[in-house]
Amino acid sequence: MSFIPLVDLKAQYVELKGEIDQALQHVIRSVNFILGPEVLAFEREFGAFCEAKHAIGVSSGSDALHLALRACGVRVGDEVITTPFTFVATAEAISLCGARPVFADIDSKTFNLDPKAIEAKITPRTKAILPVHLYGLPADMGPILEIGKRHSLRVIEDAAQAHGARWRGQRIGTLSDAACFSFYPGKNLGAYGDGGAVVSDDDEIAERVQLLHNHGRREKYEHLIEGFGNRLDEIQAAILRVKLSRLEAWNSRRRDVARQYMAGLADSDFVVPFVPDWAEPVFHLFVVRVRDRETIQHRLRDAGVATGVHYPIPLHLQPAYSHLGYRRGELPQAEAAAREVLSLPIYPELQVSQIDHIVTTLRQAVSARKLGR
Repeated sequence: MSFIPLVDLKAQYVELKGEIDQALQHVIRSVNFILGPEVLAFEREFGAFCEAKHAIGVSSGSDALHLALRACGVRVGDEVITTPFTFVATAEAISLCGARPVFADIDSKTFNLDPKAIEAKITPRTKAILPVHLYGLPADMGPILEIGKRHSLRVIEDAAQAHGARWRGQRIGTLSDAACFSFYPGKNLGAYGDGGAVVSDDDEIAERVQLLHNHGRREKYEHLIEGFGNRLDEIQAAILRVKLSRLEAWNSRRRDVARQYMAGLADSDFVVPFVPDWAEPVFHLFVVRVRDRETIQHRLRDAGVATGVHYPIPLHLQPAYSHLGYRRGELPQAEAAAREVLSLPIYPELQVSQIDHIVTTLRQAVSARKLGR
């Protein structure tokens, strides 16, 4: 068995090479690289995919979060409640607005923001709630939206890992004031560089993001507000358009891979992902829980299998956020998950034989650990 990477972008490119190369040449020949027809077409197509009224392409998922928060009125001195168990960009976007990230603990089964933990974190300074659809599994948006409505708070979704996921049949991206997507290369829908999008059904929020992402202007040299240079470029949009046509099939294949993993690891020492009956996940990552993670990783590496940890240090314990004053033990579910989560290879091109090899290696690793080998 040859080496199995965590993500295999080469295999994806082989499938798409002809279309990708043609799309790139089309943009290069046009010499129209910024806010041209490819971006406009992608925004239209991605908005339709998300079943949303507006989609605005931006330069990264991080910038999507930053601009969406600003468009929703988050300002200096505000507070935004979010999860500590996510990539740092979620909290960075809050800080870039001059606001304070406030971390609430996660649900131990889904790894997503626990709605029951949110209310105790609300203060007079709270402006918004920022749930993350971690690993491609939708957060439980019903109670989150209800809390937001009751306290007059904005709700902005970090959907960077959830392209195409559904909550109670409804697409992620249409549930809240705005949703933010990343097109980082390894995502379910990935560019060949950075890229992102803000999706919203709210005309005012969409218009604000449109201004913010292009230096506050509608016309070339008339700037209505101060903004940023956070535009999606034509080359990335052209690549994303080619890939978007495959996204539904790729997500379906990811669910097939996840089912095979779950069947293979049933009745084992590995806790497989929990999927509520109201969720249709897209398995950006397939993450199990296990004790003695480093030993398991070592045995997988020896067997030619790459793994990852998403994420080893929760945000409230990161050095960058030490000034917020959180202490170890304060958010126990997030801290426990950080010690035990292990990401296994998952991508549409992963073969059945490769999954079988990974499952067999995992079971053998646990058996060897029990025998003290």
